[in-house]
Amino acid sequence: MTTDNNFPTEPCFVISVAARMVGLHAQTLRYYERVGLVMPSRSGGRQRLYSMADVERLRRIKTFVDEMGVNLAGAEVALRLTEQIIDLQNQVEALTNEVERLRAARNASGGDSPRNTSTRRNNSTRR
Repeated sequence: MTTDNNFPTEPCFVISVAARMVGLHAQTLRYYERVGLVMPSRSGGRQRLYSMADVERLRRIKTFVDEMGVNLAGAEVALRLTEQIIDLQNQVEALTNEVERLRAARNASGGDSPRNTSTRRNNSTRR
């Protein structure tokens, strides 16, 4: 079993192993599940199975609570905000790549820049 990030959402750790990896008690992980902070997968026998993404989420929760003094409600808000920031960063990256692709396509086709075209249109309507 590899713990690298090839399959970050693949459930592979039972609760005792996940608790040991994070440095929390298994009962704490059960409580976090009850309040909706983490949602581990379940095996056919209803055994909780945690993925590396779940373990990382638990580590972030532990950091917020233990090192930053945030309560669980605050940790939940901070996690949501962190996830939104990551989503927005991914969107910015995708849009930046799309702009670069469009600029490259325009330059490859020898097209005019939008400014030059609109300036020409404005000048032609004034005559």
